[in-house]
Amino acid sequence: MDTTLTIGCYRYDTTQALFDGSFGAMVRIAPTLPEIFERAIREHEFDVAELGLTFFLRLLGEGLPYVALPIFPNRVFRHSCVFVNTHAGITGPGDLAGRTIGEFGTYGQDSGVWAKGILADEYGFEPERNRWVIGGLEHPAPPFGFIPHPRPSGLDVSDAPAGKTLNAMLDAGEIDALFSANVPQCVLDGSPNVARLFPDFEPLERDYHRRTGIFPIMHTIVVRRELLAQRPGLARELYAVFTAAKDTAADRYRRDRRLYQVPAMLPWLNALVERNEEQFTGDWWPYGIEANRTALDTYLRYHHEQGLSERRRRIEEVFAADLLDT
Repeated sequence: MDTTLTIGCYRYDTTQALFDGSFGAMVRIAPTLPEIFERAIREHEFDVAELGLTFFLRLLGEGLPYVALPIFPNRVFRHSCVFVNTHAGITGPGDLAGRTIGEFGTYGQDSGVWAKGILADEYGFEPERNRWVIGGLEHPAPPFGFIPHPRPSGLDVSDAPAGKTLNAMLDAGEIDALFSANVPQCVLDGSPNVARLFPDFEPLERDYHRRTGIFPIMHTIVVRRELLAQRPGLARELYAVFTAAKDTAADRYRRDRRLYQVPAMLPWLNALVERNEEQFTGDWWPYGIEANRTALDTYLRYHHEQGLSERRRRIEEVFAADLLDT
């Protein structure tokens, strides 16, 4: 691979081989994902970058100099991302109606888009019936300044008070719930004031996947539009390299089944890998359009239904034309 390309991407097991230099790429890493996104969007710092799907979609019609590739290094089931204050009387999804809910950085972060959409489809959740507070999770921060903040008219959205964090507000009961891509510190500290909406989330998420075939996608990889024009084969080259890096990680887990996954220090990881082998036949973490068509189309529907897109985008509008057959 061309070592002159600069790649801004987080270090996952799906991308580890890129950082190891296995494919000759020069990968830069920022301390946090929002910093990668901001540097890509504000400064156009990278030739190739990881970007949240909602960040890309919000800027799709505004001259963002990147094209998306159907490469998805970050995907997470999201029943587990809804946290509630234990004194708020929320025992199930129906109790979220009329509540004050926090969300990090923007109304409709990728985790929030999926959580709201899944709750709407599965439980009748209506985001417009809630009050939404946007702020920093562990550090006081205004909403992200490097993206537009579309939202439906009449939606009650406000910034967190100055000096307040969503983590502390949830723990204190100043917000009733939180939709968060990251586990808040109060949960990690074992606060009795906070719990997940779905404490036993894994069976729910596995059942959701069995019924829908959806493994929620958070982020995609984007490449400079001008580079694709200069090098017609670049999209496929990048797709092949990122796929090879991902497959390297998957192959390692499969090989280590023989060793009960002893290279990792997680007890019962071998049992988890075997359960996943049963549920995710073939490729656990597929890239490309066809294997992800249902998930992508569902996300684009949610993005529009939640007022984040003026119209429902088609998959063919979002991803590089050279890879629509993947």
